[in-house]
Amino acid sequence: MKNLLPLFLLLVVSSQATDQPNILFLLSDDQAWTGLSCQMHPDMPDSKSGVIETPNISRLAAEGMRFSAAYSPASVCAPTRISLQTGKSPAQCHWTKAAGSVTEADGFKLIGPQNRRSIEASETTIGELLQSADYTTAHFGKWHISGGGPEQHGYDESDGDTGNEAAAPFLPPNPVDIFGMGERAMNVMTKSAQAKKPFFIQMSYHALHYPQNAPRELVEKYRMLIPGGNEKEIGRAALSEALDQGVGQLLEKIESLGIADNTYVIYLSDNGSSTRQTLRGGKGGVWEGGVRVPLIVRGPGIAANSWSHQRVVGYDFYPTFCELAGVQKDLPDTIEGGSITHLFRGEDKPVERPREELVFHFPHYQGDTPHSALLLDHWKIMHFYETGETHLFDLAHDIAERRDLAEEKPEIAEAMKQKLFAYLAEIDARMPVKNPSYDPDNPPSADKMRGGKNGGGGKKGQGGGGQKKRMSEESDTPENTESDANDSDSPDKPGTAEMEEKKGKGGGKGSKRMTEDSGEPGIPSTTPETPASHRPQPTTTSSATEIDVSPAAFQRVAVAGTGGLATKGNAPGDGALWVTDHAGELDTNDDGAVSQNELMSQARMAFHAFDADQNGVLSSAEYEGRNPKMAVAGFLTSNTTAVDANSDFIITAKEFAGALRSAFDQADSDKDGSIPSR
Repeated sequence: MKNLLPLFLLLVVSSQATDQPNILFLLSDDQAWTGLSCQMHPDMPDSKSGVIETPNISRLAAEGMRFSAAYSPASVCAPTRISLQTGKSPAQCHWTKAAGSVTEADGFKLIGPQNRRSIEASETTIGELLQSADYTTAHFGKWHISGGGPEQHGYDESDGDTGNEAAAPFLPPNPVDIFGMGERAMNVMTKSAQAKKPFFIQMSYHALHYPQNAPRELVEKYRMLIPGGNEKEIGRAALSEALDQGVGQLLEKIESLGIADNTYVIYLSDNGSSTRQTLRGGKGGVWEGGVRVPLIVRGPGIAANSWSHQRVVGYDFYPTFCELAGVQKDLPDTIEGGSITHLFRGEDKPVERPREELVFHFPHYQGDTPHSALLLDHWKIMHFYETGETHLFDLAHDIAERRDLAEEKPEIAEAMKQKLFAYLAEIDARMPVKNPSYDPDNPPSADKMRGGKNGGGGKKGQGGGGQKKRMSEESDTPENTESDANDSDSPDKPGTAEMEEKKGKGGGKGSKRMTEDSGEPGIPSTTPETPASHRPQPTTTSSATEIDVSPAAFQRVAVAGTGGLATKGNAPGDGALWVTDHAGELDTNDDGAVSQNELMSQARMAFHAFDADQNGVLSSAEYEGRNPKMAVAGFLTSNTTAVDANSDFIITAKEFAGALRSAFDQADSDKDGSIPSR
């Protein structure tokens, strides 16, 4: 009997250990909500890819739960990764952009805040908490938040302090280290199963970065499936399928080890990407396309082929993993996520967080001008700091954010805006400030909105080395930009607002002039050096007499448009030919196609550059005597008589936007919303 007692206690301890579930967290990079072959919303056939094949991830979805309203913490990489490790929003982490922000010398109207660049030793990571619950912890792939790497922050094994550059050396048959990472993860699974010890493994895949590293056979497959697609688009599709193959190997290993019934598998993207027509925006902006991402969870107690439509955000997994693992330590007071384990059980009630609203803060130039979003119930506001504009959308009926309801429901928009400012002030969020050196006569090029290549967030690691030149989150290579930055401006509700009509001949000052000295809407009047400037300030929209040259206004006048390529000056089709001939220059995000949204974003910048006196109309002296260095400016100078529909020698934003819209529609022969650029 004495000999049996220790054996009995050993069995009890072993049983208790195996009751703790294993957790395999799969994090893809830059994968759109529509980037898989399984739908992300049961009622939306266009919430999946019509081309990309991901059968293993689709099987995972069929065996688990899909979340139709899942969000990444940020629309770019490193902020999401620090958020996942700490359970705090990127805004609270003071890390809201991957690459460095613009500086005074870059010439933008605002200067975005500079981020911190490293996770701190004082922060309690999810790895550390799970270690305290006797988990084996491992992090493979892209770390991208410095601080000495994962093993300094709660992980027993890792690939080191890696960033984007670590993927570059890995070519087929191990593109971007998909299968090498898988081998290391499977070794950890095997050792943990043999030791009867639970594991937490985060697989931070490099894919879809470095599409040029995709397997040749898959590249050829998708070249056939995407006729006319550019090399990046084809390569990313090929990498998506290669990533799916890597996921399939991990699922097979879980089955072979006999641990599937006690293992949670979570699949999430670190940020959104362009979805063209389904969602608005893309990477580098907090429209739905930038932050709504695929999320699939399979595990104990989760019904097969089930759905949750409750709003979930990446930093919810911090308390969720702790609850699943039975972590006994107190969680930090600063966490902003809430456990979603009740959703796994099929309960349909909102996630309980410290705050009922979700905030996405992007006070930088990239996919758009500096902005923030707040989601509450089915409402979402987008607030832009250059202009002070606030837009309101009903996501329950308008997931694509096409219809701005701010003018119809001003009380809702205002209440949510004040809630946004209160939150940002409470967490001491970093805010954009006025650029004292901003020169409206010499605006920055569209390329600068990508943020340059001065970021990093990772060093050469153990997972395959790196290049000497550090890459930013926006880059695949030192030469090639990896950003969906310019897919962010889509048409608002037609006719909701229009630019002010021109005032008299000769470009007279019939409207209130918006100058750097007049206190522009949404920008604190303090200088960048003033500490108070980092705090959010309540803003007001432009008065009725001010000229609105925002991207949204250009979209509205384009939809409502007058302008007259088909009625005056050049013959119908000339403008279309110009757009087609210059598509390569207009394709600023180099994705192989020019969208109407992309064109209108550039049009707004060009109009502003022409408009020397900033009165919202262009006199003949302005449009004949100036030559802004951007492609779309050439459209106006090449088609002046066509754009100036009534031959009064004055061009309004309505005429310019309407003429471009007309030219785009004529050039878009297949009416798919884009024009090939190569």
